[in-house]
Amino acid sequence: MRWYSHTLGSTLLAEMTQSAGPLPELLAQGIKHVTSLHDFTCDLTHGGSPSATVIMLRHTADHLDWLVLGDSTLILDTGTTEPLLICDDRLDQVAAPHRTRLDSLRGGTPEHTEARREYVETLGQYRNRDGDFWVASTDPLAADQTLTGTTPTDQVHAAALLTDGAADAVNRYHLTNWRQLLRFLAQDGSAELIRRVREAEQSDPHGERWPRSKPHDDATAAYCHVT
Repeated sequence: MRWYSHTLGSTLLAEMTQSAGPLPELLAQGIKHVTSLHDFTCDLTHGGSPSATVIMLRHTADHLDWLVLGDSTLILDTGTTEPLLICDDRLDQVAAPHRTRLDSLRGGTPEHTEARREYVETLGQYRNRDGDFWVASTDPLAADQTLTGTTPTDQVHAAALLTDGAADAVNRYHLTNWRQLLRFLAQDGSAELIRRVREAEQSDPHGERWPRSKPHDDATAAYCHVT
């Protein structure tokens, strides 16, 4: 839900400005904080509790700390032929065997709607379980399942943070490659990237060329120079 991602995001930004602690530790604290806001009003054990993908990037004097959790992608422009790509693809790995029926059906039909409902329910059985996939939700232990690393600042020229809907420009619609995507973001900006993604989605509203669970996916992109 939008409120969850907004609340968790603002909490993490505040924590990163106040603490130099490890990013997984800050994420765990952020999840605990957001969860505490609803301790007495919501069933926090429900499998359908709100959740969010997370990318955290912290710039210090001589290095970049990064963290990725959920189906999002971090791209670090190192000035080499291929950028450094950090993508948590555990959801895709879990989901792939369960997509066959969904991908065979035309989007917008009752059959596709029912198949999508079954697909979402099935994935809920694998969410935040050891050996499956993890997202930020109500369990702070998700922070222990993140992809993390540190890269020297002098090796990175820029960074792009993409949700799966924005990364579909490369992964699904093949509008560009990662190197060109970085150049595109630098020149034209995130809004134009998302417009191109929406244009591709609208050209195939029923998922006949690009099978998918819904016509439009959440798309967010951020680009920053590293100096």
